[in-house]
Formats: sequence, structure tokens, C-alpha cells
Amino acid sequence: MKRGVIFDMDGVLVASGPAHRASWQALARRHGIDLPEEAFLETFGMPSRDIVRRVWGPQVTDAEIKQIDDEKEAFYRSLITGMVPLTVGTREVLGGLAESGFVLVVATSGPPENLELVLHEAQLGHHFAATVHGFDIEHGKPAPDCFLLAAERVGLPAANCVVVEDAPVGIASALAAGMKVIGLVGTHPDWKLHEAGATHVVDRLGEITSVVIARLLDD
Repeated sequence: MKRGVIFDMDGVLVASGPAHRASWQALARRHGIDLPEEAFLETFGMPSRDIVRRVWGPQVTDAEIKQIDDEKEAFYRSLITGMVPLTVGTREVLGGLAESGFVLVVATSGPPENLELVLHEAQLGHHFAATVHGFDIEHGKPAPDCFLLAAERVGLPAANCVVVEDAPVGIASALAAGMKVIGLVGTHPDWKLHEAGATHVVDRLGEITSVVIARLLDD
């Protein structure tokens, strides 16, 4: 049976935290909303429409959510277009795992336009057997939907998949899907990832090798 590795995109394959932070803070200021750093970190990894509901409050309408969401993501894309900030080791890790026979999937909470921009500009698309974006699912992280759909799209059971995540909300999603999860330090410190329940924690993406993945799946 084939084995799979499912990668979150933001904060894992792409060091996108600064650009997302800048776009959220600019948008919040424009709308007269206060968005402290801790609020940004708590919501990083959630679908942006869910973040809008949480930050703007229960009075925001569905139409307003879509408008704010579209505005924020367009601004984010303008910041990274032409210079997608890949995480150090992304190409090497993807190439090595694919060469070792693992089925690779990218599953992001972001909209399809963000996913397409990254895969096209960074020329990563050929590594992945399938992709999942935030509009493919009804319930965003910490619900397990995105990772369950990722496994389904490549015909693998959850037990045969390892997820790579950088945020507690994503770790919760992977665990809820019944998958082992590697926490990548960066957006959050190692203790936060351990506390969230990560099966294994690494300081650098380059530490994720075929041996590490196989060991986790065999445990």
C-alpha cells in the first residue's frame, strides 16, 4: 500500500506568515478593527472567512465576509507575486520524498487563487498527486475535512498518511482525521506544537526525510 505525506502550505511550504500578517493588519486598520499579534497567531491556519467571522464579530453578514475575504487575499497575493517566499528546504524535501515513493498532497485553508499562484510561480505542482484548498470543504480547520479529502483524492486511508503542519489549529485538524502529524517550528515555538499534540516536532523542514516518515507510520 502506498503511503502519503500531506503538506499544509502557509507556514510550511511557504514562509508566508509576514505577508499574511501585513495583509490582515492593513485590512483591519482600513476597517477600524484592532488585530493584535496574539490574535493573528491564534487564527493562523484557519480559512480566512472563518477569521473574518471571529475578528469582525457576529454582526458581520455573509456578503461582508466575502468582500473582506476577497480584499484580504487579493492584497496578500499582491505581496508575494513574483517572489513567493518558499521555506528553506521545500524543493529538496518534496523531491526526496517523491523519489522515495511517497504520494504527496498539499492541503491549504487558503483560496484556490493562492494555491495556484504558489504552485505555478514556484514550479512545485509536479510534486503533488492532488491538492485541496479552502473552498473544497465546508468546514475549515480544526475540523478534519481538508486532510480527509486529501487522503480520499489519492485513495489512501488516513492511517497511511502523515501531515506536516505549523499551527495548533492544523495539528488538531490532522489528529481529528486520524493521522500522524509533524509540527514544524516557525509560526509557533516547539512547546506550542507539542502542547497541541504533534506526533513529532522538527525545527527545520529539511529534517523531514523518508526515514522519519516511515518510522512515524510504522509506530
